Amino acid sequence: MNILFIGDIVGRPGRELVRRGLKGLVALHGIDLVVANAENSAAGFGVTRDIGEDLLKWGVDVMTSGNHIWDKKEVIPYITAEPRLLRPANYPPGTPGRGSYVAHTKDGRAVGVINVMGRVYMHGMDDPFAVVLQEIEAVRAWTPIIFVDFHAEATSEKSAMGWHLDGKVTAVVGTHTHVQTADERVLPNGTAYLTDAGMTGPHDSIIGMDKDGSLARFLTAMPSRFEPATANPRLNGAVIQVDDATGRALGITRVSLSMTELEELSLSA
Repeated sequence: MNILFIGDIVGRPGRELVRRGLKGLVALHGIDLVVANAENSAAGFGVTRDIGEDLLKWGVDVMTSGNHIWDKKEVIPYITAEPRLLRPANYPPGTPGRGSYVAHTKDGRAVGVINVMGRVYMHGMDDPFAVVLQEIEAVRAWTPIIFVDFHAEATSEKSAMGWHLDGKVTAVVGTHTHVQTADERVLPNGTAYLTDAGMTGPHDSIIGMDKDGSLARFLTAMPSRFEPATANPRLNGAVIQVDDATGRALGITRVSLSMTELEELSLSA
């Protein structure tokens, strides 16, 4: 089995990369299931029902999120009704939505997807290291193939989660920083790991936002409005190759493609 994970989708440029390029990317890598972090897909902050439905229509099977999941108030009824949109599992009990989902490929194979969020430099949350084990236990009743999106700021915390789950899940891939790292590997007990999948959106930017507004905050220490950038859209992510029988990862490959490259793939698909 091949699983494609798409790093944080930012605004319209990120959505267009998915709309115009996902088909070709799926064909190139023989992808069986697509997971995407969608928490910045609505103008860089949050996700709406219409956007979520578009992503699902374009070929995303499961959407993960993080600290921006509540930025659009209309997400609350949507996440309550749509099990394929996840919020971090370590939000307190009673929070709308869910932190895991068992998806199925077109030929019926089950894949568990779990979303948790870090605590270092982030909002106060329940312990992700304990909560993720509870989610794994529940999902493992359905499948040995388990993918974890760990939405966290600190590379140390992400690395710790990778080692914490080595041999317990198929893959641990980090999100949130919007900067793709180059440390992909399969850990000794069979878990694929990547500190951050990167950003699917405008890369001539400061982590997806217009450079001028972002720079102003650093230069003046005054509030300024963040607006999504538009230039140089690229799709970042990773492809995980999986042994279906054991759930162990066989390999992990980073993906970083421009709109032109994606469109060429789609034309040849």
